[in-house]
Amino acid sequence: MIALNQPLPLPVASAEFRRRLAERRSAPAQALVAPGPSDTELDEILTLGARSPDHGKLFPWRFVVLGPQSRADIAETLAVLAERQNRPAKDQAVLAKLTAAPITVLVISTPVENAKPIWEQQLSAGAVCMNLEHAAGGFGYSAAWTTDGYTYDAEAAALFGVRDGETVAGFIHIGTLTEPPLERPRPDMATKITRLP
Repeated sequence: MIALNQPLPLPVASAEFRRRLAERRSAPAQALVAPGPSDTELDEILTLGARSPDHGKLFPWRFVVLGPQSRADIAETLAVLAERQNRPAKDQAVLAKLTAAPITVLVISTPVENAKPIWEQQLSAGAVCMNLEHAAGGFGYSAAWTTDGYTYDAEAAALFGVRDGETVAGFIHIGTLTEPPLERPRPDMATKITRLP
C-alpha cells in the first residue's frame, strides 16, 4: 500500500509497456476459458483498476464480482426474460458472453449527486473498465469489456443488483484465450488528429 502524501516515482520509458498498449485487443468474450485469475490476483486487478482518473476523489463506481454459478443463474433468468419480451434470438445468443469466462467483474457507475458533473463521473467508471482490461493483461489474462441489450433493461439490471440512480458501465470478462485474437480495423489516425499552434 502506498502511503498518502508520499511522492510517487516519476514515469520511466518502457518499450514493453508500449508494446502491450500497441497490441491491446479485447478478447471475444465467449472464447474466454479457464484458467482465470486467482482470488489474490483478482484483488490486485481490482485495486489496479481503481487507480483511474476521478475528479473530486468521489470513487463514483463499484464492483460486483460474478462467479460461474451466479452468472449461470442470471443467464437462465435473462433467457426467460428475453423470450417473454419477444426479444430477438440475438439477445438470447449474447448470453454466452456472460457465462463463458471464469470471472466477470461488473462495473457499476454510482454517480454522486450535486458533486462533479455526472458525465465526468461516468467517464471515471469507463476509465476503471479500461484499467481492469490492462491489469488483467498484466497478469497474462485476456479480457473483454461488453455491454449488451440486457445492460440497459431495468428488469435485467435488477438481477445484477443495480440500484436506483446507478448504471452499468460494463461487464469485464477475464480468462484465457486458447488462440490469439485477430486484429480488427483501426482508425486512420491522420483523420482523428487536429493540431493547434
